[in-house]
Amino acid sequence: MMRPQSITFRLTLFFSTASTAVLIVIGYLIGALVEAHFEELDLMELDGKLELVRHTLAEVRTPAGMANVPQNLSDALVGHHGLSVAVVGTERKLLFESPGAVFPAALLEGRPPEDPSTRARAVVWERDGQGYLGIAGAALTGITGQVPLTVAVAVSTEHHRLFMRAFHERLWLAIAASIALTALLGWIAARRGLAPVRNLARLTHGISASRLGERLPPESVPPELIDLAVAFNDMLARLEGSFRRLSDFSSDLAHELRTPVSNLMTQTQVALSQTRSADQYREVLYSNLEEYERLARMIADMLFLAKADNRLIVPSSESVDLAAEVRDLFGYYEAFAEDQGVSLTLRGAAPVRGDRLMIRRALSNLLSNAIRHTPRGESVNVAIEQHQSGEIQLTVENPGEDIAPEHLPRLFDRFYRADPARHKARGDGAGLGLAITRSIIAAHAGTIQAFSANGLTRFEATFPAACSHIDAAHPHDEPARAAEQGCASVMK
Repeated sequence: MMRPQSITFRLTLFFSTASTAVLIVIGYLIGALVEAHFEELDLMELDGKLELVRHTLAEVRTPAGMANVPQNLSDALVGHHGLSVAVVGTERKLLFESPGAVFPAALLEGRPPEDPSTRARAVVWERDGQGYLGIAGAALTGITGQVPLTVAVAVSTEHHRLFMRAFHERLWLAIAASIALTALLGWIAARRGLAPVRNLARLTHGISASRLGERLPPESVPPELIDLAVAFNDMLARLEGSFRRLSDFSSDLAHELRTPVSNLMTQTQVALSQTRSADQYREVLYSNLEEYERLARMIADMLFLAKADNRLIVPSSESVDLAAEVRDLFGYYEAFAEDQGVSLTLRGAAPVRGDRLMIRRALSNLLSNAIRHTPRGESVNVAIEQHQSGEIQLTVENPGEDIAPEHLPRLFDRFYRADPARHKARGDGAGLGLAITRSIIAAHAGTIQAFSANGLTRFEATFPAACSHIDAAHPHDEPARAAEQGCASVMK
């Protein structure tokens, strides 16, 4: 497969080709203009000599005076080197011809225009390697009743031809040199113009996982490359953020897995250190089972988040009554809330479309998180509100210690804990609940945010407007299918 040419070579080739075409056209144009100029000068000279001959013939008044015409013309043409004159009378009789004249028969035998103001067609010919340009015209004498005579005037163009030959040689030599120079200048211009691209390439070659903080200054590149530089910097920022999260995740995952594995190893080693009774072994196995269950939950949560990251979670589309789901969860957490000394309240109601089990899981994570961090004697408040735009907002609010502003944006990161010591003391899970909640809400085309100030912490989840109601009695009607497809497209 042929390797593509570099951009520098292509720009140089295009620039050189364009300049070559322009220079060649200009060369031909200049040559044609100079040729036309010299021809016009020769014709002006021939017109002047033709008029001189006509004036000389007009001075002849008698037939006897025609005998003096050759002498008069010879005297008039003294000093005009390279000029030839011929006068032809009736019946093609040659009355006068300058020495060395070489007129073609077509010029002498043709019938020239009788109007003196009309220029005859110029005739070009060669004789003995010499070039000539000639014209013919009618001339009247002063003799009454005499027919017009034919006067042919020619001039040698050899000196013009020699000049044009040398001129063309120098012109095309200059054009060739200009083409080479423009190719060189085009290459230099292309190299200098693409310098920011080479800088970008050098910066790209130097990027590694440990050097993702480098950026290309947009002010140092031409306007045409600013968008590329900004996009490149944005890509580096995204990669840097992804690598940082991946590094944090790897460290947190190793830390979270180390604890249950260490517990399992320690308990097993202790159990094997000496002979024990069946009840004691059974107790160790129950303890190990708790750690295995914790590991299983963590692995299941990680698999769920991995699917969410790769957009493999496709929630089903069904009508979900948020208020009913929250009330069911209140019943589930009733014993836990009483043990914590926390009351639960609900305000508002609204339906959404989505996967009921997934939405229930997200709500469960928010409720359990709020109950754990609510002081005794306080209450967790859940509010459901539908905006005029149709969006449904679910708010879970609880009093408690404020979360520092720098922690709020990272609450939904995996394994992130604003206060690790407090979480461990309270026996929290692996730190994946809020990350799973965000993934579930995002899979339903919604958003979630956290706010904490003045002793209140609030999580606001927003779901898109619910689709049109589907008549359960006629689920196969065309409108019902269309509505179902529309809901599914929103969910995905």
